[in-house]
Amino acid sequence: MAETRKRAEFVHLRVKSAYSLLEGAIRPGELARLARDAGMPAVAVTDVNNLFGAYDLSETLVKNGVQPITGCFLSIELDDTAPQVGSQQKPPAIALLVQNDVGYRNLTKLLSAAYLGAEPGDWPHVKAAMLAKHAEGLIALTGGPDGPINKLLVAGQPDAARVLLDKLIAIFGNRLYVELQRHGLPDERAAENGLIDLAYEKAIPLVATNDVHFGAADMYEAHDALLCIADAAFVSQTDRRRLTREHRFKSAEEMAVQFADLPEAVENTVEIAKRCAFRPRKRNPILPKFVPESGLSPADELRAQAESGLERRLKLHGMHADEKVYRDRLAFELDVIIRMDFAGYFLIVSDFMRWTRDSGIPVGVRGSGATSLVAWALDITNLDPIRFGLLFERFLNPERVSMPDFDIDFCQERRDEVVRYVRHKYGEDRVAHIIALGSLQARAAVRDVGRVLQMPLGLVDRIAKLVPNPPGRPVSLSDAIEAEPRLQGIAEQEPLAEQLFSIVEKIEGLYRHASTHPAGVVIGDRPLDEILPLYRDP
Repeated sequence: MAETRKRAEFVHLRVKSAYSLLEGAIRPGELARLARDAGMPAVAVTDVNNLFGAYDLSETLVKNGVQPITGCFLSIELDDTAPQVGSQQKPPAIALLVQNDVGYRNLTKLLSAAYLGAEPGDWPHVKAAMLAKHAEGLIALTGGPDGPINKLLVAGQPDAARVLLDKLIAIFGNRLYVELQRHGLPDERAAENGLIDLAYEKAIPLVATNDVHFGAADMYEAHDALLCIADAAFVSQTDRRRLTREHRFKSAEEMAVQFADLPEAVENTVEIAKRCAFRPRKRNPILPKFVPESGLSPADELRAQAESGLERRLKLHGMHADEKVYRDRLAFELDVIIRMDFAGYFLIVSDFMRWTRDSGIPVGVRGSGATSLVAWALDITNLDPIRFGLLFERFLNPERVSMPDFDIDFCQERRDEVVRYVRHKYGEDRVAHIIALGSLQARAAVRDVGRVLQMPLGLVDRIAKLVPNPPGRPVSLSDAIEAEPRLQGIAEQEPLAEQLFSIVEKIEGLYRHASTHPAGVVIGDRPLDEILPLYRDP
């Protein structure tokens, strides 16, 4: 009887997704497909200094039957006496994987501190004391070639590497793994024997990882161009950052063969996956608490303000129906708002809208919020819904529970004053702008890729101008080529253009940068870094 060959077991623990800006090139759907097709029960995403895609990645993987492991690749400075790390000097990093809810909260604290604690010009990072304070619930991998232990070993400082490893052991205990990578890089080979010796000496388990930046080997050239865009370099340069074709999503069998001499390092990837039992989940909105100065409950305060506000409005503007219609409508709306637990929401919006108008800042409200009589009574809107026959159910409906949404436009030149007022009232640590992720759209990608390929500027400009760029509706390069015969002609006549088109089609839509949303602001009921990681726009 033929012997049944045991399937290799391995879990990728070091994937950089598209949310590693201009560094990773794997979209959530592609990652789910790769893991599922490879028969991997789980996969960990360790994006660089961020959790931008944690929820998106988690939901996509779960829907495809793959266990998501949340994590990140975090820059650290373990020597607290070292000089400040400037923007020209990128600190080493370690991979952190979330085991449980406590670990997730600790990781959000660490990431927030990395950005909010950084001085201007610093690369975001955390120091040893902060790492030790928020290590519970986190598994640490030593970081591969970019990790602090590897760097010291490559620099010929084994004693310093031993001291630093002891620091990590003191912080993480049995949640620390010595990480080995084999992409064929000189620094990996130079450090490997020292890493293995230290692991055995300190009784720290080894783990084999592959630093995954892209899916298949045929994505290598496009990803290489992406790195050049990030570093403002040219593909032809010799002295620039490069990866290898090995930085792809390898199969379990490939990893087992690559680490055949250290099978325990492969087996430990599965062990680590079993130790991680957390994923971010969608939660109901967490509304801030509004504490009325009157000492009343928010519900009673809302009733009092709405009733007195309606009296004032009717005296000032008159009635367009019987007074009973107004009274009944106000009572109905208040009942719905209070039952749905949105009294505080209305009071908060009313508070900053009154302050805005009292400060002489132009402001307007759009959308279904105008249907609320309570909103009119609270000075949120300036429109009497009874007069115009507007139905409150368009705004709030108990049969379809959803957040009320006042679409408010503030004067662009004085919008910051409103945000400052809200921050002062509810707390600096509880108010933040929303982040905005910008992506590589086809026309911009053509110009970026043309530059890194050092193509003639005139040719790149001619191609870019033929790619439509309508606001709010991105057009893919393939759609543009299909619709524009002149682009088809350029592709046939210019070999360089064919290369450009091939690369652009592979990288368009990937995230390019993070910035601050100009108007979206959130207010929390607690310090925001207890709920999610905060980011500071450089």
